[in-house]
Amino acid sequence: MTDARKSIFITGAASGIGRASARAFVAAGWRVGLSDLDASALAGLQAELGDQASVHPADVRDSAAIGAALAAFCGDGGLNALFNCAGILEMRTFADSSVERLHDIVAVNVNGVINGIHAALPYLRRAGSAHIISMSSVAAIYGVPEEAVYSASKFAVRGLTEALNIEFEAEGIWVCDVMVAYVATPMVLSAETQAKSVGILGVNVQAEQVAQTVLAAASGRQVHWFVTDADQRTAKAVDATPWEERRRVMKPITGF
Repeated sequence: MTDARKSIFITGAASGIGRASARAFVAAGWRVGLSDLDASALAGLQAELGDQASVHPADVRDSAAIGAALAAFCGDGGLNALFNCAGILEMRTFADSSVERLHDIVAVNVNGVINGIHAALPYLRRAGSAHIISMSSVAAIYGVPEEAVYSASKFAVRGLTEALNIEFEAEGIWVCDVMVAYVATPMVLSAETQAKSVGILGVNVQAEQVAQTVLAAASGRQVHWFVTDADQRTAKAVDATPWEERRRVMKPITGF
């Protein structure tokens, strides 16, 4: 018998925004595929959520692994939504960061999104009227010092989102991203070092707020979803500022 529930596959589901989103989608009646490197945390979350959720551990950097995880979740059916939530952050100056860590940020935040989308396409096409949602950031509005490569990775997600939104529209697949500033998740709060902008701007958003935005994006028709009005106002203000003056706007809010 065909399962009539909508389905979503979430990467980075073991903690933070991914975990909160899994809870939100299960509460809304969706069938949820939980994917992450942390299989133990996924198992604990699945035990909480019950049979509406299933565990599919995978490293988003490994295209074959994420493909196998999606195949296990979707089987012969379709996929209504993909949420590319897996991501990592480094808050140090570029010179103080190891090149290996910087490369890993790109591997997870950019290549992981590419791998997820490419592997999910057959199932999204099969479902019809499907959605691809990726975590971007207000760091994709203007480059953020002490987060240079992370910021660049989110610019890549933004560019990929905008291009694929146009490419996939004819196939009934809507591509969008979610933009937010600092969120109270372990990635920010438990970081070994924090950017000066964390202290200046504060951490004013909870993972559950982001999850509700993701839930709205899974059936909406915006390209960029902002979690807070303040983030949207910031984006509009930067867009309204001439290119060469944007640097002047960014320096004080990043502590430079």
